[in-house]
Amino acid sequence: MEYRRIGRTDLKISSLCLGTMTWGSQNTAEEGHAQMDMALDHGINFFDTAEMYAVPASPDTSFRTETIIGEWFARTGNRNKVILATKAAGPGDYVKHIRGGPRFDRHSLQGAVEGSLKRLQTDVIDLYQLHWPERTTNYFGRLSYKHRDGEDGIAISDTVAALKELVDAGKIRHWGLSNETPWGTMSFLREAEKIGLAPPASIQNPYSLLNRSFEVGLAEIAHREHVDLLAYSPLAFGMLTGKYRNNQWPKGARLTEVKQFSRYTNDQASAATEAYCQLAEERGLSPTQLALQFVTTRPFVASNIIGATSLSQLEENLKSVDLPWDRDLEKALEAIHTRFPYPAP
Repeated sequence: MEYRRIGRTDLKISSLCLGTMTWGSQNTAEEGHAQMDMALDHGINFFDTAEMYAVPASPDTSFRTETIIGEWFARTGNRNKVILATKAAGPGDYVKHIRGGPRFDRHSLQGAVEGSLKRLQTDVIDLYQLHWPERTTNYFGRLSYKHRDGEDGIAISDTVAALKELVDAGKIRHWGLSNETPWGTMSFLREAEKIGLAPPASIQNPYSLLNRSFEVGLAEIAHREHVDLLAYSPLAFGMLTGKYRNNQWPKGARLTEVKQFSRYTNDQASAATEAYCQLAEERGLSPTQLALQFVTTRPFVASNIIGATSLSQLEENLKSVDLPWDRDLEKALEAIHTRFPYPAP
């Protein structure tokens, strides 16, 4: 396992990160514990979660994943072996059950952190992330930007000030963004500098062979400003494993169970997936490992967030770091990308 410094911090995180968002819905607590055991045994030292997990968010599932992780920490005593990241939910109708409607103001963020610390059974969060923007903008598959007056929400300057209080209080070590845009990222950098807060260490955005939109504006920011990418959905909700090819819907699979997650299942995404799977077959490679190693080898990626609903899936994901990479493979992938530039934003 390779370890990479994240942002301008002193943290060195594994190039693969254990994603956790199915624990408490598709996975039991015991299965989550087994995944954490396996990940640690394979050199992963970086876990990512969120207060709204498990997904899809609901009053019955939110907060469960953090609780499962906290129980594992208490049982194993492994908190000091893990760099722990979690996220504060932003506003939205589907999370109104969280703190009466979460916001990124001082009061709401303080409540969010206290809740996460208690569930995770820890004294400090290593990386605290804003799960999605407070304002109306492009994220979660939205392409067309439409500004709506009066919907900017809490000012970024106020959010940054609240984060500084949490850092100064020793409740979070570092902070990061998620599902952000280039404008938003630069605005957070500017406001943090004004008040002497260390810049965001990371940005957690979708990135995969089906969604390379991060490369357009954010990759340069990641490089020049050291706001490294934590890539989520590197398998595009499992599409790039090939298990949904030929209109197959395996029982228990995420896209079978949760039909509203449709950003990766349009006709263009299906056609691109077929091309990537055929390339993997021609090379004698696992489509899963090919898709994962593509993400892991990008220079702006600090860590690739892998998730699984079984230990066998997790084991295959972990082995992706052993897949050899060469220029011919890179060229073949670029040729497919040229045919299907952004099939699943």
